[in-house]
Amino acid sequence: MDAYRRHVLVCTGSFCSPNRQGRLLYSQLAALLQREDLLFGPDRVKRSEAPCLGVCGGGPIIAVYPEGIWYGGVTPELLERIVVEHLRDGRIIDEAVFHRLGG
Repeated sequence: MDAYRRHVLVCTGSFCSPNRQGRLLYSQLAALLQREDLLFGPDRVKRSEAPCLGVCGGGPIIAVYPEGIWYGGVTPELLERIVVEHLRDGRIIDEAVFHRLGG
């Protein structure tokens, strides 16, 4: 497996997001990563879907590692901001963060 700079986990389960919006976001994430040239090379972002991240509310939930930043209530618009501002440009979207691992 190629090395990657960040790993994005998308909750696709139905507990935190009853309408299963996480599945749509997971699909959209692939297209956004490709558009921003983040699928290959030194800035590669790996994406994974998770059936449950253990929050069970406030979803869809997206977690970004290695920073340990968890975003809640993610919409397609917010996902685009996460990809461009956080994953591409390295700026965490503070107003959308609901949990920081270790802090």
